[in-house]
Amino acid sequence: MEDKNWLLQMNEVLQKQALQKTNEFAKQFGLALSEGDMDLLLKERRQSLQEQERIELRGGILPRLIFEFCDSPYIYQDNYTETIARLQEIFYFYKNESLDELTDDELIALMKHEFEGSCQGSLDYLEETCMERIGRSIRCGRSWDMEGGADD
Repeated sequence: MEDKNWLLQMNEVLQKQALQKTNEFAKQFGLALSEGDMDLLLKERRQSLQEQERIELRGGILPRLIFEFCDSPYIYQDNYTETIARLQEIFYFYKNESLDELTDDELIALMKHEFEGSCQGSLDYLEETCMERIGRSIRCGRSWDMEGGADD
């Protein structure tokens, strides 16, 4: 049991270090995570992974989400932490809903495309409409093209 706690603690340390590195990049867009924000995102990560019954074997998607979305005109310092937390939750949910047919990078790219495009920064629309449509298409055996939508 102690080994498990040690491994979990080490993973948390590595995750937090990765988030600290994102601050250097996101700073150019006027965004930064405080220590408390990082702790909150890591807590949300643990909860989302548990709720979706997923595990992460590599570095995690939080830094990748931050690098992909921090240049969005719809994200600013006042909504930064909450937006990243919600994007993370949406990611894990639709990773399952798409039956793992999409790579992490493909799913993040689709999320960004929809968020910036038809969603115009609306996380509710992204989750409840755009990603639902994409997930349903993939579950029905159709591939998804960012430009044209589902292939029939």
